[in-house]
Amino acid sequence: MSTILVNTLTGTSTAGSIAVTGEGNSTTTNLQQGLAKQWVNFDSTGTLTARDSLNVASLTDNSTGNYNVNFSSNYGNNDYALTSTSRANDTFASTFEGDNTTSFARVFNIQHSDRANADSDTVIIATHGDLA
Repeated sequence: MSTILVNTLTGTSTAGSIAVTGEGNSTTTNLQQGLAKQWVNFDSTGTLTARDSLNVASLTDNSTGNYNVNFSSNYGNNDYALTSTSRANDTFASTFEGDNTTSFARVFNIQHSDRANADSDTVIIATHGDLA
């Protein structure tokens, strides 16, 4: 097995586009499209506190179970994909996207047991798409 050590990868035909051949050599994946452009793990009980994050400038607490994740680098449009999960009071909740813009994602945290907005000790959000 060989090891390649590099600090920068650049596509030969398009600088920001690198294709990776998938398992079975039958498909390719665009490396940049497959990377999360933003993610955050935070506690929303009390003051919003990010445990760790990428491309997050700040978090806004709009109300119970309603948050904005404000990006450091904006998206090119508001059609990015958002994936999330959370846990509220030792029960699982679902986090849904709201009125997203190029500069922030709005999420709502809904507890399954009573279908009400709930703050959670663990909220995890990731987005995929094209940055501006």
